Amino acid sequence: MVSVHGFAQGKHLLIDLYGAKHLTDLGFIQEQLSKVAQLCGATLLDTRFHEFGENQGITGVALLAESHISIHTWPENEYAAIDIFMCGQCNPELAITPLTTAFEATKVDVSAHARGSLPSTLAVSNQ
Repeated sequence: MVSVHGFAQGKHLLIDLYGAKHLTDLGFIQEQLSKVAQLCGATLLDTRFHEFGENQGITGVALLAESHISIHTWPENEYAAIDIFMCGQCNPELAITPLTTAFEATKVDVSAHARGSLPSTLAVSNQ
């Protein structure tokens, strides 16, 4: 038997930014994701982004040693969906205020999820 106390594989934040600006500015978006990764204590491994055309949305991901940050933007609706999933000692909550401020969002909705939560006692059988 393995004893586990309040353990989760990681924290996953879903952040919705409304009334957001800079949603077609690729350089700005890359910079913000890199900044918040560092602020949260994560190790940035790589980034990958796709622009859907002039004045259209951007989709991107920052690959972290501790998981990822992704963003999808809809400039026509002034909306951005950001997912931050981190494990280990990283604190994804530290990204909320800087992202809200940087994108000049007028409203933000955040939902947090403990991913891979295990029961306090986990039975392991080799049979």
